[in-house]
Amino acid sequence: MNVGKFLIFLILIAQLSCSGQATSKINGVSFVASRVAIDSSHVNPVVNINANFAAVMPFGFIRDLQNPKIIYNTDRQWFGESKPGVKQYIQELHKKGIKVMMKPHIWIRGAFTGHMKMTSETHWKELEKSYSAFILDFAELAEQTNAEILCIGTELEQFVVSRPQFWDNLIQEIKTVYKGKLTYAANWDEFKRTPFWDDMDYIGVDAYFPVSDSQTPTVEECLEGWAKHKAVISQLSNTFDRPVLFTEFGYRSVDYSGKEPWKSDRYKEPANFEAQNNTTEALFKTFWHEDWFVGGFVWKWFHNHERSGGSDDNQFTPQNKPVEAIIKAQFSIKD
Repeated sequence: MNVGKFLIFLILIAQLSCSGQATSKINGVSFVASRVAIDSSHVNPVVNINANFAAVMPFGFIRDLQNPKIIYNTDRQWFGESKPGVKQYIQELHKKGIKVMMKPHIWIRGAFTGHMKMTSETHWKELEKSYSAFILDFAELAEQTNAEILCIGTELEQFVVSRPQFWDNLIQEIKTVYKGKLTYAANWDEFKRTPFWDDMDYIGVDAYFPVSDSQTPTVEECLEGWAKHKAVISQLSNTFDRPVLFTEFGYRSVDYSGKEPWKSDRYKEPANFEAQNNTTEALFKTFWHEDWFVGGFVWKWFHNHERSGGSDDNQFTPQNKPVEAIIKAQFSIKD
């Protein structure tokens, strides 16, 4: 082989090597816990939409906004919400090449977690002790199961802003237990005030931003609606030198889907698939090409795919709806 041909050969090898290292965005689904264990039949639909990540979501329960005790990992919970269930879900997802974000949630009866705020120092200390045990338990499990990302909390604004020293200490303790990537799932109207982004690997946002007041929003209307939000998100990413991850994103298949996307209490309205399609497409067009944006997790995906969603469903899941094809197409695109 002469020198010229040898140089060309080296260039081709380098190009193939670089192309082999190309990575996709985090194209994830929020994999809802169920009563039962899962197997390949439950994971295959995730693979089939070209997802490469799934969020598994163990739950802790609090009786009311002023109660400091978190109850979790009990026999009364669904299997997928418990430590054994989460471990089994992660193992099954990993078998199919799906990476995992461990994303513990708190559930409060009839209340929003972001409003949880104790009324005494004693209760604050009890909550801190209880939350530390809860999150460190799942941090240890995330490390044991090689979960690729750990989300240290979900939509806990009043807890976060009221107890900054606790969160600083907790994050450092988590890092002694878990060695993977860290994020926090800030609500769409909370993320600008979250104080510890410089200690996270990703700025996590549950992206239920209002983007259109129309009954059936067009893609163009939603793109315009995203403009002001995108500017703020991009600036925050630049300020902290951290990429942005949508820890949740999605829209209901219902009228006015882009007006108050966080709402899930309207159950009787007829399905509007065009609204869900257009809001979803606009979100992909707004963010998925940006270098500072690493991807996100569709809200939400059920294990029993063949019985989920469908022609009469007006809830968030994209399963067996036209928007599923939009998501599959987007998730097939490589960076």
